Amino acid sequence: MGRDMDDSLVPGAWVRHPDRPDWGLGQVQSAIRNRITVNFEHAGKVLIDSDVISLTVVDPDAI
Repeated sequence: MGRDMDDSLVPGAWVRHPDRPDWGLGQVQSAIRNRITVNFEHAGKVLIDSDVISLTVVDPDAI
């Protein structure tokens, strides 16, 4: 279903937070260096530090 974060972590990519499954599916809004802004279904817009959290990229065909 998912894979570790890599170069595919770009605006529009679908992701999940590994430690917060209750946040649901999220869509990357921006990715500037280690700062990733994601809009999650149940948590809204969240700024993620990719040096601390490795988001899981979700295959859009699996959504």
